[in-house]
Amino acid sequence: MMVVLRSLVFTLVFYAGSAVAVLLALPMALAGQPVLIAHARRWALFHRWCARALLGITTRVEGTLPTGPALVAVKHESMFETLEMLLLLNQPAVVLKRELADIPFWGRVARMHGVIVVDRAAGATAMRQMLKAAKAAVARGRPILIFPEGTRVPHGDRPPLRAGFAGLYKTLGLPVVPVACDSGLLCPRRRFLKRPGIITFRVGETIPPGLERKQAEAMVHEAINALNPPAA
Repeated sequence: MMVVLRSLVFTLVFYAGSAVAVLLALPMALAGQPVLIAHARRWALFHRWCARALLGITTRVEGTLPTGPALVAVKHESMFETLEMLLLLNQPAVVLKRELADIPFWGRVARMHGVIVVDRAAGATAMRQMLKAAKAAVARGRPILIFPEGTRVPHGDRPPLRAGFAGLYKTLGLPVVPVACDSGLLCPRRRFLKRPGIITFRVGETIPPGLERKQAEAMVHEAINALNPPAA
């Protein structure tokens, strides 16, 4: 019963606050990207407070995250890490699938924030646009945040990496910092109920640029699944 009550209060408080944050985002964006980035960080701080105070969920980071440009590849099991990584990294530029970037109003604000849109169904033009946006973010000293499996998956699932990661890895020439995450244990995707506990982010060994594609992908895939059961 307590889990149900906590989850209900979280949903009401967080999504009501998020609606206000989204409405304020456009005027913030008109003041410039730095102001919008700061606004997004405040929204992420609000989410962290809601998770801790209302759900009893805290975060543990094992290892050291980069402070400058790098390709940060994170396991994706819930919405939790999408917002928490905005706090754990320094103004990251997030790789976002086109379906989300095309949401009316919110998508426009996200683009102004500097998201990097990936369209896996499109051709070479879309890929060039993605790489151009990524290079611009790197030039401003921002790390690139990518969820290389492409979508949220249940804890324990190990799907292959999706298109987009390899292109960024090859073109940007940045080291890759893989991050495992077990948020799906407490905040399962598409589930209303969320349980109290600690969500762990485990930073893996940095993968240098210039490796052959299959080798780099295999190393990233293994590292971001370090908190998942071994594959059968």
